[in-house]
Amino acid sequence: MKPVLVGITGASGILYGIRLVKFLLESGKETAVIVSQPGMEVAREELGLRFLGRDPREIFDSLLEPSLLKYLTIYPIDDLKAPPASGSYVSEATVIIPCSMGTLGAVASGISRNLIHRAADCALKEGRKLVLVPRETPLNAIHLENMLKLARLGVRIVPAMPAFYSGPQSIEDLEDFLVGKVLDQLEIQHALYARWGSWAKGVPS
Repeated sequence: MKPVLVGITGASGILYGIRLVKFLLESGKETAVIVSQPGMEVAREELGLRFLGRDPREIFDSLLEPSLLKYLTIYPIDDLKAPPASGSYVSEATVIIPCSMGTLGAVASGISRNLIHRAADCALKEGRKLVLVPRETPLNAIHLENMLKLARLGVRIVPAMPAFYSGPQSIEDLEDFLVGKVLDQLEIQHALYARWGSWAKGVPS
């Protein structure tokens, strides 16, 4: 089974990345994760986690059922000898969620300063699925130009913009909508959000 590789960076919205990883693991998909050090800091702030150290596994040990962890591989952000640093590492897709503007700029420029950058570069050069979920507002011209450059290369840009047509009742509903949109790009079936029209007709998505 080819893994889905998930990069989590220091942009706000780490809940999106955690929700995607949880869904993939619950679906029995082999999942690999890379978390940047700014991503660890955001986890502390946004999730209220008071763990110490630099090991991202503490995030998932805190938030996921132990039975799910057997499908999860975590690679250190600074290990450029790890399998995802090579084009020979065959993944189903690479997703960076949330994607900071610094990471977006590095990927658009072909700069590989850490394993997330390098994994994205490998996805590009090997012609594999690459999905970026940028979370920033407002956007300046550099951000927009970088997104356009990557979109022209076939990268799927899924901004962290939840919709409200189905009447979300919780933060979790908003998370599920965005993660569902990412899964659509990966062509992975799900029922995380009600598709247009189905919410009004009572038809399952």
